Amino acid sequence: MIPIAKPYFTKADEDAVAKTIRSGWVLQGPNVEKFEKLLASYTSTPYAVATSSATTAMHMGLIAAGIGTGDEVIVPSFSFIATANCVVHAGATPVFADIDPNTYNIDHTDVERKITKKTRAILVVHQVGLAADMPKLTKIARTHKLLLFEDAACGLGSKIDGKHVGSWGTWAAFSFHPRKAITTAEGGMLVTRNKKIALTVQMLRAHGANIDVKKRDGSRKVLIESYPLVGYNFRMSDIHAALGLSQLINLESIFSSRQKLARRYNDAFRNLSRITPPFTPNGYYHTYQSYMIRVRTHRNHLMQKLLDAGIATRRGIPCAHLEQPYRKLYPKLGLPHSEKASAETLTIPIYHGMTQKEQNFVIDRILAFV
Repeated sequence: MIPIAKPYFTKADEDAVAKTIRSGWVLQGPNVEKFEKLLASYTSTPYAVATSSATTAMHMGLIAAGIGTGDEVIVPSFSFIATANCVVHAGATPVFADIDPNTYNIDHTDVERKITKKTRAILVVHQVGLAADMPKLTKIARTHKLLLFEDAACGLGSKIDGKHVGSWGTWAAFSFHPRKAITTAEGGMLVTRNKKIALTVQMLRAHGANIDVKKRDGSRKVLIESYPLVGYNFRMSDIHAALGLSQLINLESIFSSRQKLARRYNDAFRNLSRITPPFTPNGYYHTYQSYMIRVRTHRNHLMQKLLDAGIATRRGIPCAHLEQPYRKLYPKLGLPHSEKASAETLTIPIYHGMTQKEQNFVIDRILAFV
């Protein structure tokens, strides 16, 4: 079976995890702190807070920014449902906007149409490794005095004219799930230029404590923590961070590998009437966290044919507004570009270490179908 994705592990990754286990310090500690500093530097943001996932990072980021009951946050429906769920968990209401049918990212013109007196923020998603149109979205946020957040779960390494995603909005959240470019098995990171938000998220991730475990245990004086916030257990362990630190060393080679594979796919599908490869605007650096094509005929039948041949695929991205919790909230909402893309897009295998033979087999099976 050719998988949809495969994490890339080295002997150095194994050694890093084993070293951490042998050290006896396996909870949040020095590896987490180092991982945070390196991610902050990589994304050109002054603060980074490691979390248990990108979802929990966004949840806490919304709360730390003051988003709550009575607020509206504009989000794309064409995204993993966690984007909208985080808004609900913070006590606010997600307002769904349509997408640009070429990039599959949120449409800035529809964002403007959805702004009301209750709108407090825009939560942008950088879909499958391609940055959203941050220059235009930043301008909209400033014009309407809105907060701008980045769901960069799939966006690590993505750039616009050299500026890294995560450095545009109030905060951004990255994911280190096994399907991402690098993985910590499970884990996330919130990056921000706002010191108050960073400190608040640090407290929220550890039950609301005002002193973290590493600082307390490393002190020569007795430190007694207090709990000024109602927090969560959303921390990253040092084992997870050790893996992330080791994986970071290979990040650029992983991106290079994915882009090479994407170019081969692009060349194979470029002139087909029923298959549309991904579009990348000028000045955008696409990391291809996933490779998503548009299939204009019998997508689900193609998925079954590929599965029968031993090739895993996934439908592109479901629309959150069509899922049961949000259908009740917006029973008459129509987002034509999102709905059409959800029905026609297909994610096919791409991962660091994918062989030319494996990729040729995927290409040949798709070409044979269309």
